[in-house]
Amino acid sequence: MYDLPEEYGSLVFNDSVMKEKLPKDIYKELQKTIKAGDELDINVANAVAHAMREWAVEKGATHFTHWFQPMTGITAEKHDSFISPEPGGKVIMKFSGKELVKGEPDASSFPSGGLRATFEARGYTAWDPTSYAFIKGNTLCIPTAFCSYSGEALDKKTPLLRSMEALDKQAKRILKLFGQETNRVTTTLGCEQEYFLIDKEMLEERPDLLFTGRTLFGAMPPKGQEMDDHYFGRIKQRVQDYMNDLNKELWALGIPAKTEHNEVAPGQHELAPVFESSNIAVDHNQLTMEMMKRVAKRHNLVCLLHEKPFEGINGSGKHNNWSLSTSEGENLLEPGDTPSHNARFLLFVTAVIKAVDEYQGLMRMSVASAGNDHRLGANEAPPAIVSIFLGDELTSVLNDIAEGKEHEDRGKTYMKIGASVLPPLSKDTTDRNRTSPFAFTGNKFEFRMVGSELSVSGPNIVLNTAVASVLDEFADYLEGPAAESEEAFNEAMAELIRKTMKEHSRIIFNGNGYDDSWIAEAEKRGLLNLKSLVDAMPQYISDKAVALFTKYGVYSESELKARYEIKLENYYKTINIEAMTMIEMAKRGITSFILDFEDELTDILTKKQTLGMDVTKTSEYALLTKVSDGASDMEVELAKLESDVAEAQAMPADTSEEVYEVAKDYREKVFEDMEDLRKTVDSLETIIPREYWKYPSYGEIIYSVH
Repeated sequence: MYDLPEEYGSLVFNDSVMKEKLPKDIYKELQKTIKAGDELDINVANAVAHAMREWAVEKGATHFTHWFQPMTGITAEKHDSFISPEPGGKVIMKFSGKELVKGEPDASSFPSGGLRATFEARGYTAWDPTSYAFIKGNTLCIPTAFCSYSGEALDKKTPLLRSMEALDKQAKRILKLFGQETNRVTTTLGCEQEYFLIDKEMLEERPDLLFTGRTLFGAMPPKGQEMDDHYFGRIKQRVQDYMNDLNKELWALGIPAKTEHNEVAPGQHELAPVFESSNIAVDHNQLTMEMMKRVAKRHNLVCLLHEKPFEGINGSGKHNNWSLSTSEGENLLEPGDTPSHNARFLLFVTAVIKAVDEYQGLMRMSVASAGNDHRLGANEAPPAIVSIFLGDELTSVLNDIAEGKEHEDRGKTYMKIGASVLPPLSKDTTDRNRTSPFAFTGNKFEFRMVGSELSVSGPNIVLNTAVASVLDEFADYLEGPAAESEEAFNEAMAELIRKTMKEHSRIIFNGNGYDDSWIAEAEKRGLLNLKSLVDAMPQYISDKAVALFTKYGVYSESELKARYEIKLENYYKTINIEAMTMIEMAKRGITSFILDFEDELTDILTKKQTLGMDVTKTSEYALLTKVSDGASDMEVELAKLESDVAEAQAMPADTSEEVYEVAKDYREKVFEDMEDLRKTVDSLETIIPREYWKYPSYGEIIYSVH
């Protein structure tokens, strides 16, 4: 019988294991490194490595790897065995502190955006002791940062840790003003992961799913999601078996998988974990996506994590639930029941409002991808316009403070901020707004624009750094009055909130983000509407972005520009792969489907003509004409796509400016060509019988799992 409490974290070198395996003094020193950021002593590292190796070998591990997150968006690992040859042809199992703390994978073939030349291969991995080591298969995986020989960050973990440190420093300054001391303020994160499951046979018969993760052609079936019968519906047994297997894998790795259910679209599902420190949550989400795909294969299924696998039905997102907690476990975005906590809560919320408004372009950029371009603003996800949902009660409180009014609620009157009768704000006093990109949901903010396949590191780096910068400003403004008197501090805080809300209330929108009127309203407010990655990317290297990230040491200017180039290259390479796949499917597959059907119709018409019939008045003739016209349109559109792809491929891409122009060309020409070709082909699919159209249809794919 499966014993969940016993199995949970059984493959993790977690705190319980460390307490058991490490000498008390070593454990104590390691905790200083983990909790306070103290430098790790090599003697401590050696002791930890010895205990880690013994534990891992007991669990069946034969190898170790520095598990890291390069700028590919997925994880990477190079395995080394524990063996060390001994005289006489024997081996012993060894693992040193040096091997634990530092590794040296080849860095030449990872994306670097010009930070490293191909011939400069040296890169280093450095142990991140704040994220527990774990066993995957027969390998001990050690979470690490990844940097170049010259010290630039080549990964997604290092800047995240830097952003968390920046926010920790500034948040503690704010807490100190309220007389509160804490060892650490940590950003916490819960990632709701959406995904599709399809039968493995469907993937094998669809080159587009195989090469790109999404369908490039496909007409909608008679039934899609319009009956809303899949959402929270009974989970099919085959899917439930998959979920049960997946949960066991995740729980053994210490990943707190909590919620599972059917999502809106047929074949779509969701998994949500319990909140964790952002660094660990990002690691766990990367592992979750890997395990989702791996476990699916055991069940003869395929897990699709693309943001938009199917045209015409909902795509998949990853809701980024973000909050702030002290090392004592107190959530700083919890409204609280006391006036001082309430005032502190309002100050932190106001800081987030200002941060999101001031850096809305960076927020939008952080979730931009080729896949997410298909999803955002499609009445299934938030619009591409960044706005904040606060709910009526909290919006009313902040508006009244901004206007210097007394706040009236439920028959009670509440005075200005700092007064003892300031209202205790309850959680969940308003409905959720699923159309909002950034919604306050009781004691956290839910960033709903993140795409399913995306690493959540990037969005949280932007959010952490933006909020840190505002808290820095707030602390500078309030520290003088706080040193003067409590009354001066309260007055200054009230004035700060008032001023901030007047300047940044434009970002607050509690209405329907799907309504077309919101686009016009957002434009009046001066909010950005960056519809695609190409529109959003200049935000990444703007003077404002460079100043923000370099000030807090999150990115150097060169690291920032490198990521800018990498993201643009990934974008146009993705579209190029999709376009080339489309061309191949059209030429080698769909053209033959059409010709076979035309031959059949021609044979029928020839036979009827020999009988003296006027074939121009037959249904076969009308159908043949329709198919022939569609085929002609397809040939024209296919030729244009091939030509535009060839032109885009020939464009130089040696500088940042050239890389941007290539991405722009793919967006404005190739992407549009693909849309045109798809419409024609999808129309043909609806009139050509299934026995001729050899690719599995949408209906067959999305309803393939029984």
